[in-house]
Amino acid sequence: MIFVGEDGIELRDASDLWGRSTSETQAMMGPGGKLAIGVAGENLVRYACVVSDERAVGRGGVGAVFGHKQLKGVVAGGKLRIVMSDNERFKKLNKKWIAILRKHEMTGVRLPKLGTSMLVRPMQEHNLLATKNYSSGHFDDFEKVSGETLREKHLVKNDGCVTCPVHCGRVVSHGGRQIKGPELETIGLLGPNLLNNDLECIIRLNHLCDELGMDTMSFGGSLGFAMELCEKGLWENGLRFGDNEGLEALAVQVAHREGIGNDIADGVRLMSEKYGGKDFAVHCKGMELAAYEPRAAQGMGLGYATANRGGCHLNGGYLVVLEGLGLKVSGSTTVGKAALTVFFQDLMEAASAGGSCLFTTYAVLPSALVIKPRSILSRLIFAMLPLAGGLVAFAHNHPGMLSINLPSIVPHPFAYKLTTGRKMNIGSFTRAGERIFNLERLINIRQGLEDADTLPGRLTDELQRDGDPKSRVMLAAMLKKYYKIRGWDKHGVPKEKRLRKLGL
Repeated sequence: MIFVGEDGIELRDASDLWGRSTSETQAMMGPGGKLAIGVAGENLVRYACVVSDERAVGRGGVGAVFGHKQLKGVVAGGKLRIVMSDNERFKKLNKKWIAILRKHEMTGVRLPKLGTSMLVRPMQEHNLLATKNYSSGHFDDFEKVSGETLREKHLVKNDGCVTCPVHCGRVVSHGGRQIKGPELETIGLLGPNLLNNDLECIIRLNHLCDELGMDTMSFGGSLGFAMELCEKGLWENGLRFGDNEGLEALAVQVAHREGIGNDIADGVRLMSEKYGGKDFAVHCKGMELAAYEPRAAQGMGLGYATANRGGCHLNGGYLVVLEGLGLKVSGSTTVGKAALTVFFQDLMEAASAGGSCLFTTYAVLPSALVIKPRSILSRLIFAMLPLAGGLVAFAHNHPGMLSINLPSIVPHPFAYKLTTGRKMNIGSFTRAGERIFNLERLINIRQGLEDADTLPGRLTDELQRDGDPKSRVMLAAMLKKYYKIRGWDKHGVPKEKRLRKLGL
């Protein structure tokens, strides 16, 4: 175990914590901020996560890295305080920012009311709800796992991160005690993706995966693929879509790498290399996708393919928020999606690097467009937004156009300026995000990952809806435009001119 304190950093023996759950481990680690792995990390499950309190550093297998290094956890203690560059002005900005978040339809109404599971219903309406290993975007029993059902039948109270005014977290009752409820991604990938309509089962699996230290998203994606392998006769493992009996026991098997759990612990990519089925092996760069079915959201499909982390909706830019989940921009058109994906990816990277929850970026979208999506003005804006791709691309390559601060609309760069004392505006903020995104890309290339901006055949070749030729991810055309805007070559490698401009 690593202990970080005011007097330095030290390694401490944690042999008594080995084999324990994430909650038991944290309880025994003493006071301070804590990160811990469970048995999934110890056994090098490729999508093992790190847990702090009940929050998971979920994706990318960080827990397996901890386990490989024989590191059970990290504790940060001490009472040193951060000195702000302009504390008084920051307090005033923070007060205004909180008011903006509380007033906005997404962050002040829908997220507090239903949490992230508020998205189940609009995802169903827009064919975005990944169902039966992404063979469909529509789940007949979606009501049984919706945010409304979670609120009516299971919610005890809201919860949130420290100082957060949104409180989108769900606290539910389970086994006579209160535990964290499942987020949207968990509901989608352990529910519709497996044809599982039992919300209580999803709640139990979510809690169990947290205790084992295992990413619920990649676990659900891996289960969906294993079920289809069995359905198609490629691997007789006894798993069936719609049969949730034994899933909790299977999660324990996966965490311990026992029986069929050993293969499932390796994730979709390695299972497809062993058993076949690569066309329906839904992953990108080895990471299982989030719960958004991209054949109904071209921008999200491009984002998955180009994300440096693989099938990550956040590193991918989360353009689906425009394509049906916040605004109502057409998900079937590819017009402007390359430029918008680049812009949103850079914005997400900058916001993340600044330590801000990405949900705060929801409030950048005009609330009126969310409340009245069918008004004449809203529909006009939704129709025109993809056509603004050329302007967005120009602004991307000329960030000086955005050398302004609009703290009442985009508070993030101004907050950074008041915190650090360094100059920052919207243009330099997004340019910082671009620099980060390119640096991630360079690290991937150094590790041998080139020509990897692809999606499985199920998403690029199979139609989601019969008779609708646009219901597949039209990746090739978007990718060519995306690379041009980014200043990358045809292999997805940043050109020297772009790197010089970014100081890399």
